Amino acid sequence: MIILITGASHTGKTFLAQKLLEKYQYPVLSLDLLKMGLIRSGQTDLTATDDAKLTGYLWPIVREMIKTTIENKQNLIFEGCYIPFDWQKDFSSTHLSEIKYICLVMSKAYIIDNFQDIINYANIIEQRLDDNDFTSENAIRDNEHIFEQCQKYGLPYHLIDSKYDLNIGDL
Repeated sequence: MIILITGASHTGKTFLAQKLLEKYQYPVLSLDLLKMGLIRSGQTDLTATDDAKLTGYLWPIVREMIKTTIENKQNLIFEGCYIPFDWQKDFSSTHLSEIKYICLVMSKAYIIDNFQDIINYANIIEQRLDDNDFTSENAIRDNEHIFEQCQKYGLPYHLIDSKYDLNIGDL
């Protein structure tokens, strides 16, 4: 099985991936780690802040990794924000039956009421080196965009609204 975890920054993608790794023993591939490896090795001229361009650059690589993982009957969790909203078009029905998609979205009210907690938990799994541009306004804007895109493409999402609860049940 393939598990795709996506969502806006600071929604807990890496945290959820860690919890699923512990529960199912599936390895995790962080798209941020892949991104930084390609950037630091000189494989691309893109920078860490080129999010829109990075999705187009990384997705063909990740897409083929997903197909290969399924064909090899392996399990893998991919987590990161570089999964396009029209991702399903790139897979056959056989592939799609092996993919679980999880999109994390925080409501505006949750962000307003819990912004300091969001900041406090930002480094719970990984150390963020430069987080100065993360504001409540940016978080609200990004989460609203993610929510709109999930609705537009008919994608499932996990809404974090009144409390932070990532209990998504069994896969």
